[in-house]
Amino acid sequence: MSDFWQHILGFDADSPLLFTQFYFWAFFALVYALFALILSVSESGLSAKRSVLCQAKPVHTKLHLRNVYLLFVSWFFYYKTSGLFLLILAFVTLSDWLIAGRIHKNLSAKRSVSKAVLWLMLSIIIDLGLLAYFKYAYFFTNMINDLFGTAFQVFDIFAYIGNGFSEAGRFSVDTIILPVGISFYIFQVISYTVDVFRRKIEPVKNILDFGFYVSFFPQLVAGPIVRAEEFIPQLYKPYRLSRRLFGIAVFWILNGLAKKIIMSDYLAVNLIDRVFDNPLLFSGFENLFALFAYSLQVYADFSGYTDIAIGVAMLMGFYLPMNFNSPYKSQSPQEFWRRWHMSLGRWLKGYLYIPLGGNRTIGFGTYFWMSLIAFVSAALTGWWWQILVPFALFMISVAIGDKVLQRSGLTMNEANGLTAKLSNSAAVEKRKLLYANLNSFITQVLGGLWHGASWNFIIWGGINGIGMIVEKIWRDMNWHIRFCAMTLLTAGLCCADYYTHLPAWRLFAVWAAIIWVGTAIRYIYWLITQDITVNSQLAIINSQLAKAWAVLQTFTFITFTRLFFRSSSNLDPETANEVAWETAKNMVNQIGGAWSNAIIPDFLWEYRWVVAMFIAGMAIHWLPTNWKRRYRLWFSAMPLWLMVIAVCLAIVVIYQFVSAEMQPFIYFQF
Repeated sequence: MSDFWQHILGFDADSPLLFTQFYFWAFFALVYALFALILSVSESGLSAKRSVLCQAKPVHTKLHLRNVYLLFVSWFFYYKTSGLFLLILAFVTLSDWLIAGRIHKNLSAKRSVSKAVLWLMLSIIIDLGLLAYFKYAYFFTNMINDLFGTAFQVFDIFAYIGNGFSEAGRFSVDTIILPVGISFYIFQVISYTVDVFRRKIEPVKNILDFGFYVSFFPQLVAGPIVRAEEFIPQLYKPYRLSRRLFGIAVFWILNGLAKKIIMSDYLAVNLIDRVFDNPLLFSGFENLFALFAYSLQVYADFSGYTDIAIGVAMLMGFYLPMNFNSPYKSQSPQEFWRRWHMSLGRWLKGYLYIPLGGNRTIGFGTYFWMSLIAFVSAALTGWWWQILVPFALFMISVAIGDKVLQRSGLTMNEANGLTAKLSNSAAVEKRKLLYANLNSFITQVLGGLWHGASWNFIIWGGINGIGMIVEKIWRDMNWHIRFCAMTLLTAGLCCADYYTHLPAWRLFAVWAAIIWVGTAIRYIYWLITQDITVNSQLAIINSQLAKAWAVLQTFTFITFTRLFFRSSSNLDPETANEVAWETAKNMVNQIGGAWSNAIIPDFLWEYRWVVAMFIAGMAIHWLPTNWKRRYRLWFSAMPLWLMVIAVCLAIVVIYQFVSAEMQPFIYFQF
């Protein structure tokens, strides 16, 4: 019996609590039953108290009791997922609650704004310090060792302290384990203290309510990242769940389970993991298909978790922000990042991109991060003069140009709503575009680093940043320059492939040639139609084809960047950099190497169900948004008895796809 309760109540590192486990749904059923009971009992008790006291001001006993109950449920959930790392979550909760109170007190005094700034800096240092320690200790240690030839080793100070309070040697001090969800809840508490400093919200007076905001279990370990101003007001709103909302919540849960188990896990177990574990055992076509399939897998996995989190939270009367909006329908990298992991995108924009200056200006932060990126790149590659000299000249020209514009009165004070009404305002717009490009590039690089402690994640973020910049420049080009630029680029890559015979150049040359064909067709169409009136039907067809082409190219670009993202996932932090780079290099060599056409039919037949799953997944993803909305509303409006039957059938179908071992959600490791 003791073993049974140990399994139920204890922490097992080999079996964390997952949404896809039966144990979780048994846990949630019990939690939800007690949740309903608490609401019922507290409501009746509250009504009696009001009738006796005849108070004019509402008593918030029910809301407080609900929040406290869900706080301890969330802590238990996190303990089942991460064990004693619950102490880190509790420490962050306490420190930010106390510091936010001090910030508000100093701001209220008006004369103590500087003290409020110091308290805010302390909060950010504590939060980012913990994140850096647990997530980037190996990364920074290896980087310092590579730069200076040292031989430092990581040391887990928390394990050392723990050994002082327990049996000697219980915790290993030679390894640092990443707490599940630390990247998400650290960003949430930062948003809270910053929003209090910006006076967007009032500080939470009750620490238990604040703890509930930080640790709400549906989104605790993998998001979405809930900003304080979005969630904290919900702590004090009465519970409301209409019949329609109940149906929508159930739909989101089933939708998320189907995405995760039927699509994501099936693709991973039957192809993707095999290829990425050893790319050299598979042909170029198999590597390429696995890479495209991974794009679908990571979307189905992460958006599946978000769907379940949204549905579970909705059942308890809380509403989490939308995190995905059909990202593979995007027509540009910039649009993609507005549709993908939207809560992270909003966080990075509000707390990194805009503080850096956005498209308004550049300051110390921009120069610091660009200089650091350039220095580290030069140090690790050994290309000191090739990187630092051009970078220095570029940044000096940017600084001089900025000063010239300021002295000539051309910079625009958007905060006061002023508009530059000068003849050379085009120069201002170009300068603003440069500011936006620099700051968005830094944001993407740091966003990549947020995902994991590996150079491949930084490369992934940097490529996405460059892709966004190139797309903006391309969009502003006229068709003559577009065609000439694409022709020169394709010719240059073909020459590089011809003279070097390197697979990477061949891969880029083929991709560029495909883009050149599309560009040439659209360029010819533009030449023919620019001086004539185009038939409206023909114009519509051209517009739709251009949109489909842009979606396809954006999807291909994003998929290519996934090569670096996936290569760095599921790795031991101590060896992540070396293994990730080797995997990425081997896949590029296979994809860019010689192909055997005879393998393709065999692959399509042997993996026919994987191919069918990929095609079906992409087809569903590309369905019109209003279609998806219709069948979601249709499901939510079902009679209750029919909904129960549909849910039972869906569960039976979903769990036919369960693999022998439960696959953890990809973003658990971030």
